[in-house]
Amino acid sequence: MKIVGLITEYNPFHNGHKHHLNEALRQTGADYAIVIMSGDFVQRGTPAILPKHLRTQIALEAGAAIVIELPILYATGSAELFAMGAVSLLHSLNCIDYICFGSESGDMNALKKIAHILNDEPIEYKAALQKHLKSGNSFPLARQKAFSEITEDNTLFSILKSPNNILAIEYLKALYRLNSTIIPITIKREQSHYHDTDLKPLYSSATAIRNLFSTTRTNFSLIEDTLKQQIPPNAIPLLKSTFQKRYPIYTNDFSLLLKYKLLTETKETLLSYMDINETLANRIYKNRNHFLSFEQFCEKIKTKDLTHTRVSRALLHILLQIKKTNEFTPTYAHILGFRQDSTSILSLLKQKSNVPLITKLSSIPLEENLFLQQDIFASDLYESVVADKFQVPFINEHKKEIIRY
Repeated sequence: MKIVGLITEYNPFHNGHKHHLNEALRQTGADYAIVIMSGDFVQRGTPAILPKHLRTQIALEAGAAIVIELPILYATGSAELFAMGAVSLLHSLNCIDYICFGSESGDMNALKKIAHILNDEPIEYKAALQKHLKSGNSFPLARQKAFSEITEDNTLFSILKSPNNILAIEYLKALYRLNSTIIPITIKREQSHYHDTDLKPLYSSATAIRNLFSTTRTNFSLIEDTLKQQIPPNAIPLLKSTFQKRYPIYTNDFSLLLKYKLLTETKETLLSYMDINETLANRIYKNRNHFLSFEQFCEKIKTKDLTHTRVSRALLHILLQIKKTNEFTPTYAHILGFRQDSTSILSLLKQKSNVPLITKLSSIPLEENLFLQQDIFASDLYESVVADKFQVPFINEHKKEIIRY
């Protein structure tokens, strides 16, 4: 039995994700795909547009065998932390043969070359990086220039400009650090780029599709025909039946919650949260009385060196009470759903996995696991916004059933 692992957000699931899933199975010859998926909040520092259980059901319908939740600590972390957490989780399952990820480059040799340099950090690279940082360049640009300088290869410079390439490199670094036997495979991203806001004929970005949802408030039929060109057809009925009942959820839906949380903080307490340094803590504290909404505050706080995404992640960490920690090793695998025809993998995971599999939260003593406490709090907070926005009953995370397809 061969198994390929995928690291995803599916925010939301679209044709590009379906292509990635199909190609991962085809190119590796794997029998099954295990998906590590972000929960109710994602790496850009925002809530997912659809709750995790809806995204799980769509992924299973599309052919994923099992969906496992990526703990919130990693799901909302930097690219390096996101990748390390997800790859570590796959590695700890102890039965994954391949990991398959998308990239704008599609050139595995080039991606590996960059990953080795970043992982080993040779003296000449460190010196070049520091030189360009001291010249006033942002870290991403300084890194690009350092690579171009020490390798005399302009293709590496261009590879480091693209977000999926950067994430692919972080996956490879994680594999090296873990000394993992998992074999990496990359699939070239088709048609759209990560930040594209325009819809494409077949493969549009998740950003463009999220924008499509925002064009209508109550009438799903206004976007249904367009959506059918962007999302696998079998997902449409579920999306239609839950529209304005379970989704869409946006960053500004959490504005008042964040404002309240900021009013309880001091400059000193802000420093205890993940991704917040003294400069950012001072900017947040100084400007908190000018808070109008989550997105507006991100725009107000950001600078040349503090991107909107970086600020949004930091604010989300405050809201979700995610503190700085030195403990980063996954200690469990929370299964969100599985296909009924893939139960043999569950048996294999139970035999092989180095971490406990969680299918029922009530069976786990929470006081022994801080990371799981964070996951549950984040999901309950998200659910509270869903319940309030759409006037539907609140469902506690402990009572949400595993998805069986």
